[in-house]
Amino acid sequence: MSQELSPNALAFIALTNEYCHAVETAEPPESYRPESNLPFILSMLKLLPRIYIVATDLYETKGNLTDEFIESSLDESTYDLVRERLSQVMGDDDAYLETNVDEMQFSDTPVSATVSENLADLYQEFYNLVHAVQDIPTELQVLLIDSCMYNFRSYWGQTLCNVLRALHMTYHVFIH
Repeated sequence: MSQELSPNALAFIALTNEYCHAVETAEPPESYRPESNLPFILSMLKLLPRIYIVATDLYETKGNLTDEFIESSLDESTYDLVRERLSQVMGDDDAYLETNVDEMQFSDTPVSATVSENLADLYQEFYNLVHAVQDIPTELQVLLIDSCMYNFRSYWGQTLCNVLRALHMTYHVFIH
């Protein structure tokens, strides 16, 4: 029995590929100004919600726990380069206070996070998926998407929401 990828699965792969391209082509400004990162922030504000919506739709229809896992094809040095470049793109707007972490309820001091690390974590998940689904049978692609949806529920969905909140706040400080 031959399986086909659903339109949502195809959209998800396309959006994660678009995200990877946006991150890979993000260029730090030659000289940082507070508003120099606005085009990048705006592109993330348009792309991340679309990924979340499609992932939510996929999770509702798939979301099965699977024994399949997505092997990492992104090495640590590339991850670090991406994170560092994103940190340079974000400049002074990289760090933000994180309120949606378990440590916050036990902490007397604020817990900070960085946009660059959150975006790099999402990049790692999406990069690995995009590279894993290339040139494999559709049945395996479906299993890998199921695995990614499990990771969506347990990890990267919250990461996406957290960084989206930080990007939203940064963007709206500048436009008002």
